[in-house]
Amino acid sequence: MISSMADKLADIGVAIVAPGGYAPDESMLARAFGRLQAHGCRVRSYYDPAVKHQRFGGTDDVRAAQLHAAACDPDVQIVLALRGGYGMTRLLPKLDLKMLAASGKLFVGHSDFTALQMALLAHSGAPSFAGPMICDDFTRDQISDFTMRHFWQCVSNSSHTVTATSQGNPVVDASGTLWGGNLTMLTHLVGTPYFPQIDGGILFIEDVNEHPYRVERMLLQLLNAGVLARQKALLFGEFSSFRLSDYDNGYDFNAMLAYIRTQLSIPVLTGLPFGHIQDKVTLAVGCNAQLVSDASSFELCMTAYPVIGSANAQ
Repeated sequence: MISSMADKLADIGVAIVAPGGYAPDESMLARAFGRLQAHGCRVRSYYDPAVKHQRFGGTDDVRAAQLHAAACDPDVQIVLALRGGYGMTRLLPKLDLKMLAASGKLFVGHSDFTALQMALLAHSGAPSFAGPMICDDFTRDQISDFTMRHFWQCVSNSSHTVTATSQGNPVVDASGTLWGGNLTMLTHLVGTPYFPQIDGGILFIEDVNEHPYRVERMLLQLLNAGVLARQKALLFGEFSSFRLSDYDNGYDFNAMLAYIRTQLSIPVLTGLPFGHIQDKVTLAVGCNAQLVSDASSFELCMTAYPVIGSANAQ
């Protein structure tokens, strides 16, 4: 499937930016760029490993300039984040969000990149893509065919459907704006100008290294801030790499989930293959979406978003 798309996607300009952390293993960048080039892409990296600053891929001004330069590059269609980590929220006041949105570039990333995606939605309603990043999706030893297939299909077709098998979900048939991303980033943006006011949306969330009680605490903050009650559904992606202890005394992710379901008036679903995992789907943030679920599976259909070659992706 990936190779069959090569002709359609040939000569696509992909800009690499580092709005957050730097690449922990610089030797792997050539592998990632080579994989993009083998797919027919022209790669232009605005990230320079030599200018890393502290834990970041450059100073704040340097990282903001990377985003602006990529957005202004007429030969670029996709702006792909190097990695997450931390640093995007430091850039938000420095960014020309209207210019970024008007550029029509397809901004792609997840984790810390959620901050930019929410800011674009809040300031202009501009869509973006929650999807793979250079580290580690393009650099790992065994690249995920699942991740790459969903990524290229999503950014090259104006509709894309994700199906998943998951037990115990409620029956749902809902439509609305698809939005969300990393739960920590969403929570930290509440009350700022960069948090979008979405009514009747389908909110998806994921996170990594967050104990269930911290996930619960963040969800209660969104609940008490009035965010969750305004949505049509809450869709859990993967919450990976957390550790339980004897002190938890039976309080685990399922216990947290059961409690949250008692607190919310909207349906809560699990099983979205998205997050800090090897096999992840790509989601069109800000698109129109329909979510249909029964007790064993669900389907998420995304439509009405810009793609490679569309009028808004120049």
